[in-house]
Amino acid sequence: MQKHAATRLHFDLRLELDGVMKSWAVPKGPSLDPSEKRLAMQVEDHPIEYNTFEGIIPTGAYGGGIVMLWDRGTYTHPEKTGDPVERLRTGYAKGDFKFEVHGKRLRGSWVLVRLRRGDPDKPAWLLIKHRDEFARPGYDIVAAEQTSVRSRRTLEQIAKGKSRVWNSNR
Repeated sequence: MQKHAATRLHFDLRLELDGVMKSWAVPKGPSLDPSEKRLAMQVEDHPIEYNTFEGIIPTGAYGGGIVMLWDRGTYTHPEKTGDPVERLRTGYAKGDFKFEVHGKRLRGSWVLVRLRRGDPDKPAWLLIKHRDEFARPGYDIVAAEQTSVRSRRTLEQIAKGKSRVWNSNR
C-alpha cells in the first residue's frame, strides 16, 4: 500500500493478480475497524515493478506527487482449501474479493465489495476489515503510522530528500 500525495492525499491499495497490480485509490486509507467501510475507487492496473516505488512522480505527469511505501507484504485467499489464486480470480470477477494480508502494518482478513453504481470503467468498491484477531475498533492506523515502512521518512522528508523519480508511460 502506498500513501500518495497527488491532487488529493489518498492511499493506493495494490494487489498482484495475473501479472499486474490490481489497484484501488482509497481516499481515507484503510481502517482496522470492521464497522468502517472505506471507499476504494478502482484505477488502471499498474506494472509489478511499481509496487516497491517510493519517491516522486513529476508534476504534470499522470499521478504527479509524492509516493510513500506505507505498507508491504503478501496476500492470499483466506480459505485454506482449493487453489488460492483461482479463488482470488473468482472473487475479483464477482466483485466479492476476499483476501488475507500479511503486511508490516496491515494483517488479517479483508474484503473488497464492488458497488453496482457508478462508472463501469472505474468501479467503486468498499474496503472492509473482517472481524478477526487483527481488527482494532476505534484505532486510527492512518493517523498513527505516518512514516514509510521502507525508509522511515514522512511524505515531507521524501519530498525534500534525495528520492527516486517515476516517469509513467501514460
